[in-house]
Amino acid sequence: MVIDARSGEVLHSRNADTRLHPASLTKMMTLYVVFDAIERGELSLDTRITISKKAAAEPPSKLGLKAGQKIAVRHLIRAAAVKSANDAATALGEAVSGSEAAFARRMNRTALAMGMTRTTFRNAHGLTESGHLSTARDMTRLGRHLFYDFQDYYNLFSRNATNAGGKTVYNTNRRLLGSYRGADGIKTGYTRAAGFNLVASAERGSERIIATVFGGRSVATRNAHVAELLDMGFNRAPSRVAVNKPARPVLVAANDAADPGKTIRTSGLISRSPRPATRPVAAPADEVLVAMADGIADALAEVAVADTPRDAVPAAPPEVLAASLAGALLRPAPRPLIEEGSAPDLEAPEGPTVVT
Repeated sequence: MVIDARSGEVLHSRNADTRLHPASLTKMMTLYVVFDAIERGELSLDTRITISKKAAAEPPSKLGLKAGQKIAVRHLIRAAAVKSANDAATALGEAVSGSEAAFARRMNRTALAMGMTRTTFRNAHGLTESGHLSTARDMTRLGRHLFYDFQDYYNLFSRNATNAGGKTVYNTNRRLLGSYRGADGIKTGYTRAAGFNLVASAERGSERIIATVFGGRSVATRNAHVAELLDMGFNRAPSRVAVNKPARPVLVAANDAADPGKTIRTSGLISRSPRPATRPVAAPADEVLVAMADGIADALAEVAVADTPRDAVPAAPPEVLAASLAGALLRPAPRPLIEEGSAPDLEAPEGPTVVT
């Protein structure tokens, strides 16, 4: 899949709507939700998170966090974005939503709001799990949103290395970053079930191209394919085009005046709040509506998304259906920056129908 990021125009696609394992491309959504939570004041870059046993037990790629250890959100973000650390991703999800399952529901509500209707997330890290699926088109859409919705954070994805809390970690995408002119992101992904995945972005002059590949056979062949797709994009994209930024998703959040680091749940997504008719009894409290939405999501999740044939066009996933049943809300203020780090190592294997 290749798009002109400025306009969103599709310049090339092949099997772009086939549902496959996204692997660590998942962390793009994990980070998107975390950036949004920071903007809402649910936590800050300096909030110190206590690592759970579950997060510490995640398999590699990982930062090596220990249960009970405390670490700042900014360092978890760096580890998830640059090293693709699974323990950091799980810890971030738990910090935002209290549990990884609740965080996955929030990821799905966000995906729905973006129009990612063929994506279902089950976890924050992307390790293979039944029903955890996405498409090249949906991940390309997510990459575009990351660039336009959180530009102050976007420099994270082009760093060859960074400091993740006293430990230097190296970018899993540094081979492409170092070899393709203008490349500045975004995210790699690998599992045996997925193959070698990549959502890549490059800028030359006023042009920006995003290209996505699922199911590469190796880092080298995947990167070569992505480079060809980026070249195709720059050749096909017009020199001048009006920038048409994607509409920022209208996300809904419950407003608990919580202490830093406390969980704040989000409810579903709708375009506006309905005005109910006068009733003899009080309307349910917000937290009741949130619990109802999450409960419905859990119930619908039993309907086995994993059984959907790969090339079939299924209805929206269970979490997506449930998401439309809950609440509405606002748009945040200025975004904070994340600081730098420096230097390089070989991309750790994190196999596969190639999808572009």
